[in-house]
Amino acid sequence: MAKPSPFTLKGASLFDGLSDKARKAYEQRCAWRRYGRGEQIIDRMSDTREVFFIVEGAVRVVNYSSSGREISFDERHAGEFFGELATIDGKPRSATVEAIFDTLVAVMPPDDFRRLITEHPRIALTIMMRLAEMIRASDERIMDLSTLAAHQRVRAELVRLARPSLRPNGTARISPLPIQADIASRVSTTRETVARVFSELIRHGLVRRESDALIVRDFARLEQSAAEALHVDE
Repeated sequence: MAKPSPFTLKGASLFDGLSDKARKAYEQRCAWRRYGRGEQIIDRMSDTREVFFIVEGAVRVVNYSSSGREISFDERHAGEFFGELATIDGKPRSATVEAIFDTLVAVMPPDDFRRLITEHPRIALTIMMRLAEMIRASDERIMDLSTLAAHQRVRAELVRLARPSLRPNGTARISPLPIQADIASRVSTTRETVARVFSELIRHGLVRRESDALIVRDFARLEQSAAEALHVDE
């Protein structure tokens, strides 16, 4: 009889609606690993196929240019998962994944992940919807890079970060406080440009910086400013 896991996947959104018995069966098939801040979890182009569920902490999905410049694509937090693309198509990893903080992950073997989506169509549909969301986000970023100036791209990124926490009164809270270098990496500009845009937005009253968050005071105006120039030089 398999030894019960000391951890749980109960907080993993992908398992919402699955019975406790079914979830625990998959927990027993996982390995549980801890990674320190900045430690690499997945190496781009490696041939590993496992899927990772974040139990504690957060990770950053990145790639590096030939010159060594870091390009940040996404962040994943507790309750989310990553690594599914290589499991689905059998090809090498498409990006590097690093721990942002001390992070605990459940590592599911590829055969078990494929069994999970085969036996539970609702979970398969959830993954399809997530992949569709990733494609839409990529299309949006490609359009931004092709049509917007750098300062507008910074605003557009802040709009994306703020949207999930948008409140009925038109405010939002981006937490933790966005790191300027990370935003610069995502929108292909410099940290100095991001700093200038932040200063401009604060001066115009659109955002307010707190110790652990960026408060969007007027989401509608911030969204509008992503398509308009506010006299910030490139």
